[in-house]
Amino acid sequence: MPIAKGVAKKVAYKKETAGQWGVLPGPTGAKYLRRVTATFNLAKESYESQEIRSDYQVADMRHGIRSVEGSLDGELSPTSYAPFMAAALARDFTAVAAVTGLSLTIAQTGDYFTVSRTAGSWITDGFQIGNVVRLTGAGFNAANVNNNLLVVSETALVLTVVPLSTTLPVAEGPIASATATIAGKQTYAPLAGHTDDSFTVEEFYSDIGQSETYTGLKVGSMAVTLPSTGLVTCNFGFMGKNLARTDTTQYFTTPTAAGTDGIFASVSGRLVVNGVPVALITSMDFTIDRGLEAATVIGSNVNADVFTGRIRVTGNFSTYFTDGTFRNYFNDEAKVSLVVALATSNAPNADVISFSMPTVKIGSDGKSDGEMGIVREHSFTALLNSVTTAGQAPTTLLVQDTSLV
Repeated sequence: MPIAKGVAKKVAYKKETAGQWGVLPGPTGAKYLRRVTATFNLAKESYESQEIRSDYQVADMRHGIRSVEGSLDGELSPTSYAPFMAAALARDFTAVAAVTGLSLTIAQTGDYFTVSRTAGSWITDGFQIGNVVRLTGAGFNAANVNNNLLVVSETALVLTVVPLSTTLPVAEGPIASATATIAGKQTYAPLAGHTDDSFTVEEFYSDIGQSETYTGLKVGSMAVTLPSTGLVTCNFGFMGKNLARTDTTQYFTTPTAAGTDGIFASVSGRLVVNGVPVALITSMDFTIDRGLEAATVIGSNVNADVFTGRIRVTGNFSTYFTDGTFRNYFNDEAKVSLVVALATSNAPNADVISFSMPTVKIGSDGKSDGEMGIVREHSFTALLNSVTTAGQAPTTLLVQDTSLV
């Protein structure tokens, strides 16, 4: 008798129709998941009889409410987990319209570059700190075309940027009829119009011909971990409604293949605190927690819904102790901004995912002691940003994926 093996397991998902939580969607239009591990299981409450008996034994127990618990671990890559990121932030990814017909001048000041326009406003056009911007247009030096530029500060007329590639921009201009684009699409925790997405996931064990299909899965958490060396990893936690189907044949027909985009290493990209690139952070992680709660009702062995709570973003990072900057942020209860931009390579137009937290408060400050470099450990909480005049988004967390079209 064959035993199921992980390499033969195929995991596919499809977003459920809005307003039809837990309803099995049609069998077409699903997509395979990239995964390190993916586990989805039916869970049931159980009730054991408390009857006192002269035989000293338990005579019965019953099954209660059915629900689904799920966990997806992956190596962070462009596009692959975008639907779950959007669900965690309660907003779909959307594109920002490119700005055309610009007269642009590029200049360099130390490690920073500026992209200046003669009229209009970067802020009004939707450009935010933490965005990855690409420039196009006739007359540009080749080094300035489609080169990933991370915005670290801005005014109405000037973007201050740092390149994410090893190709440095070239000072020039003004260049007429230029176009500036926020590459790909972005999502963020919105002020209104929140989505409430749910998914159906099928685990198909092709080597033993067994299918298990789970419905009503909502994203309860999203965690991203950046080690000092190694790959960036992500984890998504789910809560769902039911194991809706078991069979010997696959439910989802011809799912779209999983993506093949490159993965991220922590060393490829930039970490920016308060507009300043920092090379002293030794590790970092952050988590979005939605505080899911099941709606139990009498007369049904499945939940009536899974409620989503606040969008709470917390994390940790550690730094080598070189001065009092991060200690003072904690001591002064200062609000700082935090941007993490990750690239799949050092190429000018490599795929990038950026995470921007416009307002962060550091919640702790501890030190190690040892023979080698002393490290300070910090926790933080991201907050809703209320000061948007300097190009900071009115949100807790903004995510951009340049590979989304």
